[in-house]
Amino acid sequence: MKSPNTEATVPAAVDHDSALIQELRDNPNYAEVYLQTALEEIYEPGGVSAFLIALRQVIEARGGVGEIAKKSGIARQHIYRALSESGNPTLTTITELTRAAGVRLTPTHHS
Repeated sequence: MKSPNTEATVPAAVDHDSALIQELRDNPNYAEVYLQTALEEIYEPGGVSAFLIALRQVIEARGGVGEIAKKSGIARQHIYRALSESGNPTLTTITELTRAAGVRLTPTHHS
């Protein structure tokens, strides 16, 4: 006689990046705080790269590169290139991307 299956169903693991993007999607205010925090840490070692990763995650949460490309008028390929590990976006590109994503970067004064 076969015994009943006693194994519990285990939910699929969600990687950190996907979980963060979902959190950014679920909580629009958090997206702005998250990106602002990355901006404030931009002068730390690895800060520029961390900021670009944060911006990519916010863009993904706000509809993805295709949606942001339509809203910003910036070609998808340019967005991918600008936000890649070796990317070096201009201030104009960052401004247009954040505007299209519905987040605003606020300068802070440091003494």
